[in-house]
Amino acid sequence: MTKKSFLTFTTAIAASALLAACGGGQGGSRDQVRAVGSSTVYPFAKAVADSLAKSNPSFKSPIIEGNGTGAGMKLFCKGVGAEHPDIENASRRMKKSEFEDCVKNGVDKIVEIQVGLDGVAFAEAKGGLSLKLTPEDVYKALAANPYGKPNTTKTWKDVNPAYPAEPILVYGPPSTSGTRDALKELILMKGCNSNAEMKALKDSDKEKHETICGEVRGDGAYVDSGENDNLIVQKLEANPKAIGIFGFSYLEENADKLVGLPMNGVMPTYAAISDFSYPGARPLYIYVKAAHLDAIKGLREFVAEWAKSWGKGGLLAKQGMVVAPDDVQAKNAKIASEFSLLNGADLK
Repeated sequence: MTKKSFLTFTTAIAASALLAACGGGQGGSRDQVRAVGSSTVYPFAKAVADSLAKSNPSFKSPIIEGNGTGAGMKLFCKGVGAEHPDIENASRRMKKSEFEDCVKNGVDKIVEIQVGLDGVAFAEAKGGLSLKLTPEDVYKALAANPYGKPNTTKTWKDVNPAYPAEPILVYGPPSTSGTRDALKELILMKGCNSNAEMKALKDSDKEKHETICGEVRGDGAYVDSGENDNLIVQKLEANPKAIGIFGFSYLEENADKLVGLPMNGVMPTYAAISDFSYPGARPLYIYVKAAHLDAIKGLREFVAEWAKSWGKGGLLAKQGMVVAPDDVQAKNAKIASEFSLLNGADLK
């Protein structure tokens, strides 16, 4: 069904018929927004949903699911209709392969909105190891096959003689998480490419390079802790010699229990993430199905609520989100009001 077909039906009855025609007949039309995706974006999306429900009592509070950026993308891209989500919350940008998957399934009109910033934070309980990390050290500690050889490191001292001889134990996000993708792109890849041979491999054999540089070890040194970042916080409290990886907002929220670890000498702080001096800084996004804008009650208003909430001193900043620069806010506020479509040509 074309964009024109969707946008010409503006009444509730027409919208219901539209969704049924697009495969939504299994569950009929929905009278509330449904968003899936990132566990990092989840608390921010929930806050915006609650704000919408309070300011617009005629709308039901949107359903927010925290099933991970990757898993959420799969749900989002499955199709158009009431049984498919309206929004994907993402702690990294949509991949070209995901965009192509969406288009293949008829989700060919997508709006991309950057809602703020976050950082991939490394943290420990107070009184922990106080490691001064670098991307290279993290890569040596966590890669399955650092520089193409099986990982035999057992302790942090094996990684770097300056570190203590304590077992490597890192609690982090699963492969479905955008935080895991960001860990790979922002930290592991940089650590891997510090080696001239690996940097050259990127040009000669991209697939092999991707595997060697991005695959995380599975022998117990890195523990996949699911999409519940609060669980990582609890594990760190129980074991001060362990390290956790999660979104900066969880570190800030638990500042009474945890301390951040520096990366290349830069601490994960609000200021360092906002100016991108912290190596793990990353943008956060929501993706909206243009085909659902007039068919799902409250979807336009929910997107507008995001734009109202992401400024300095706004709702999301109070929730721990790092506010995007003014020009980025202005650009995305325009996208959020005009619903201009994503051109997938520049996706990677």
